[in-house]
Amino acid sequence: MGDSHAFPSRQRFVDAAFGKLTDVPPVWLMRQAGRYLPEYREIRKRLKFLELCADVPSAVEVSLQPFRRFGMDGVVFFSDILIPLPPMGIEIRLDEGGPKLPTPVRTMEAVDKLRGFDPTAETAFVPAILRTLKKELDGKAAVIGFCGAPWTLATYIVEGAGSKSFVETRTLMNREPEVLEALLSKLADACGDYLSAQIEAGADVVQVFDSWAGDLSRADYDRFARPATERLIARLKNRAGVPVILFASGSTHLIDSFARMPVDVLSIDWKLPLDEARERANGKALQGNVDPGVLLGTPQGVANAVRAVRKAAGPGGHIVNLGHGVLPPTPPENVAAFVNAARKP
Repeated sequence: MGDSHAFPSRQRFVDAAFGKLTDVPPVWLMRQAGRYLPEYREIRKRLKFLELCADVPSAVEVSLQPFRRFGMDGVVFFSDILIPLPPMGIEIRLDEGGPKLPTPVRTMEAVDKLRGFDPTAETAFVPAILRTLKKELDGKAAVIGFCGAPWTLATYIVEGAGSKSFVETRTLMNREPEVLEALLSKLADACGDYLSAQIEAGADVVQVFDSWAGDLSRADYDRFARPATERLIARLKNRAGVPVILFASGSTHLIDSFARMPVDVLSIDWKLPLDEARERANGKALQGNVDPGVLLGTPQGVANAVRAVRKAAGPGGHIVNLGHGVLPPTPPENVAAFVNAARKP
């Protein structure tokens, strides 16, 4: 490992996120800590998912596992977007088949009962995990914090579970939009505080996951989801020097809206070529956009896909990543091929 390209770098990540030229693009993968790694599966044998999220030493350990193996430029803390909901007064059960929220919120009365919370007290394990990662990494890689976007969290809260059709959310949106807007505002404030606590604890970069925004038309996104995400971002404290990444899957039709938002990086899924995204991104840095399915193939295929994405992105202001999370059957050697291809000058 004679040249500096071979080493992970916190600075490379932050510089690229602010659109600066870097020696090579930084690299990390969404869901890089997870079920494709045998060492992660070992820990999961003794801890349920939500227990793992709240167990500081174990969450630190699984966050660092992919970094030890592959040396990405960013280490995302192990957690889940639903973690801020219980302190707001929303019960979550995580069983096989995804999250269940036994008491969905569908009335103004139910929205009024939801409360803000102090993330340093009621989710104290989150800043504790980030502080420990910051110390362990000691500048060798960027610590990545994250939260769910208000729209995506609202879909779980209104539906009472994950959904493909969002019937209850659409009903509320079209019958009682003011209830939905009140819920989105509460979520924006709570998540803004939650993400601020992560920055305070040492997150070098933060990502807002709007996983279900792609289901909205652009007009509905601009009316409901976008103002709530912008409210969240406006609430961030100590944001100077900490880039904000916006991720929304299946949302290439919304990129012109994203381009006008107060974020630094747009994470692009695999359906839009990056050179086209670059033209529409209003000068923002880009992240992505390798199809996670490519990592189910061969190491050579992975390397080719990374090379193609780097070429399409052009020089500077690009973070190599997938268009969505690592799929559980992914062979670890393909993740190694992904990181290595990003590091080639």
